[in-house]
Amino acid sequence: MSDAINLAEKLSAFDEKWSPRTVATFNGHDVMVVKVEGEFKWHSHPDTDDFFLVLKGEIDIQLRDRTVTLKPGEMFVVPKDVEHCPVARKEAHLLLIEPMGTPNTGDAATAAKRTVI
Repeated sequence: MSDAINLAEKLSAFDEKWSPRTVATFNGHDVMVVKVEGEFKWHSHPDTDDFFLVLKGEIDIQLRDRTVTLKPGEMFVVPKDVEHCPVARKEAHLLLIEPMGTPNTGDAATAAKRTVI
């Protein structure tokens, strides 16, 4: 059994934006933290939902028909195959949960390398 994981400590270990870091795994899923700022790219995940939980800051999840704004402590799940574009006007910190190996861009060729911290 491992010790408690301090998410703020993990987030302080890197500066890169839009580059998720795996902090734990469970049942075939990666639990990740990520720093975001600016606009990501429009994308979708054909086989998985996309889970976002805001730890710090605020983000907009743009969908083709609306925008969902998330503040600290709020979460949103983008259903699989739904095109979306996360946007953070200022730096924000998120917790993400995805099946292991899910590319953050929806395309393995353009995805950030998965790093465990």
